Amino acid sequence: MATTQHYVWAGGHFVLLISAFRYLLAWATFKTAPSWWYTASYIGALVSYCIVCQKSLGFPQPNAAWAARAASDENVQYLGLAIFWLTAKPVAVSLLPYTIFSLFHALTFTRTTVMPQILPPGPPATAGGAPTHHPLSRKLQAWVRSNYDPAMKVVAYTEIFILIRVIIGALLFRNSFFTPIIYAHFVRMRYYQSAFTREAIKRVATMIDQYINGPDMPPAVKRGWATVQSLIGRWTGTTLNAPAPPAPPTTET
Repeated sequence: MATTQHYVWAGGHFVLLISAFRYLLAWATFKTAPSWWYTASYIGALVSYCIVCQKSLGFPQPNAAWAARAASDENVQYLGLAIFWLTAKPVAVSLLPYTIFSLFHALTFTRTTVMPQILPPGPPATAGGAPTHHPLSRKLQAWVRSNYDPAMKVVAYTEIFILIRVIIGALLFRNSFFTPIIYAHFVRMRYYQSAFTREAIKRVATMIDQYINGPDMPPAVKRGWATVQSLIGRWTGTTLNAPAPPAPPTTET
């Protein structure tokens, strides 16, 4: 039986999903949506993430152990980032990762909580066995399972795009210079915690590396990219070099 807290958690995701869809639709079609759609999106995120963080960590405690657990919890990181986006100058594309997460949470809630109350169960798999889930519920579950990993890859690449967007935005005075610093630190934490983020960063770095090291690229640009790679490597604690090409096959003599 779902609890009130569970319904509030789901409600936050539905508010985020609906509000963000409205705001992003206007942004993608070069129209202007009322800013309260953006605000409502992140308020929905705060509601849902506060509940998740409270369930996993309990109420805040004034000790180093709790602070360390909270700092390494990805839900806390997304909660903190949502607070930042809510108080900073709006960046429309920042809603996309939260929207994707909320889509999967909303679909799962619909399948596990809403559908059993409005759809009849399916026939038992075996004689005398327990009823099965409704076919529509099974289809929804299969869709979520098959599309979850591709969606997380989209999130990872989107977060890299957001970082590029806020860096350019700071240079063009479209957002605060503080924004790329905060977001770069967030991406750094995602690099350590998410295999999808690590793969996305390495793929993007490889693509840039192949382009920069082309025969027509000036040496100064190549040296500049090498410096950037070195700085990123120090920042992440790893080396972001393109993978070495496979060795040519040898022939026996």
